[in-house]
Amino acid sequence: MGPCTITLNGITVKAITASLALCLGAGSAGACQRPEALRPLPPPPGPGITPAPLPAAAASAASDGGPPLDYRERLRPTPYGWPTRASWCVWIEPGATTGPAAVWDQRWLGAVAAALASWEQVLPIRRAQEPGQAHILIWRRKPRLQNNRASHGRAELELVEVERSGQWQIEPLVTVAISPGQAQTAIQATALHELGHAFGLWGHSDQASDVMAVSPGAKPLLQLSPRDRATLGWLYRQQGLNSGGVRPAAGPALPAPGAN
Repeated sequence: MGPCTITLNGITVKAITASLALCLGAGSAGACQRPEALRPLPPPPGPGITPAPLPAAAASAASDGGPPLDYRERLRPTPYGWPTRASWCVWIEPGATTGPAAVWDQRWLGAVAAALASWEQVLPIRRAQEPGQAHILIWRRKPRLQNNRASHGRAELELVEVERSGQWQIEPLVTVAISPGQAQTAIQATALHELGHAFGLWGHSDQASDVMAVSPGAKPLLQLSPRDRATLGWLYRQQGLNSGGVRPAAGPALPAPGAN
């Protein structure tokens, strides 16, 4: 089965066979773990796969006539629902601790950790000990060219179906690439923005004062804005990937990577 490619506000979403195992199911407590099994997620039914904006995503108007209080209308769901979770497992590529590369690697790690800490203020996030346990993988690398355009950061979403405690569910798997070739504050700002996509904000704000602005401003933004927080709050009140919407047909189960 070939991959199903979906574009949400210019962000490519691929429903493909999982190459990595993920963490515990939504709402579960404890350390991040691998699933029992996984299987390909087939393309959704119907002739089109680019969803229209949901009626609930109408703009939240400000009472004083200023910009809307959030940018919910600029987000797009997947055909299976909004790619959110009750809790997330995140893995960060480790760096050198000795030798010439150690200073630069640790600088990158510090900036990414600071960005993640901002999201930890508003979301339940746990650190995965290995890539196979994570919903979100953060890599220290410059993103590959996309449409002949270079960037310092990129988040790519895959939807996979996994078995946990005997039950199958759809889960997001996000790969984030953050270039180390930036000033430390720029690395932090880039990571803050790309992690916003990873945690479900698949779209961009039209206000430069928001972390999720479509283009970065002259000064790196290192904290979530009130509109970022309000949009995230709205998003996590919507139906997620396992809320009784469109369900894929069951495919053959595959052993989880690394499992015997």
